[in-house]
Amino acid sequence: MASRDTSTGGVLEEMILPALRRGAYLVQTHVEVGRRLGAGRHFVDMVVERERRRVLVSLKWQQVSGTAEQKVPFEVICLIEALKDGAYEKAYVVLGGEGWKLREFYTSGGLNEYLRGADRVEIMTLESFIARANQGRL
Repeated sequence: MASRDTSTGGVLEEMILPALRRGAYLVQTHVEVGRRLGAGRHFVDMVVERERRRVLVSLKWQQVSGTAEQKVPFEVICLIEALKDGAYEKAYVVLGGEGWKLREFYTSGGLNEYLRGADRVEIMTLESFIARANQGRL
């Protein structure tokens, strides 16, 4: 069995960093923000800060149909948990790549009906996130 290419996460991060810099955000990458519901330490891809407002950013890449799609709800649950202590105001899950069957469901707030607190975690396309970050509107 061929192994999956997991290097795409770094590429996604490199695509987003220029927009965050242009939006005057301070960026920390690969930050531990707590525990994953008994499943170990929880690292987010980025913590971004501007004018004392800190937000969490989790990046998901799905080039072809696969397992990243099924990991999104669990990531949202873990981000909701990380937001509970008040150190961060909001969280984003950024969906990059063209392999998302549930992209519209996720980005339109479809999980809000099923997960209490999911409204504090905004799921966005890569393009939407870059546009907002570029303008300093996270």
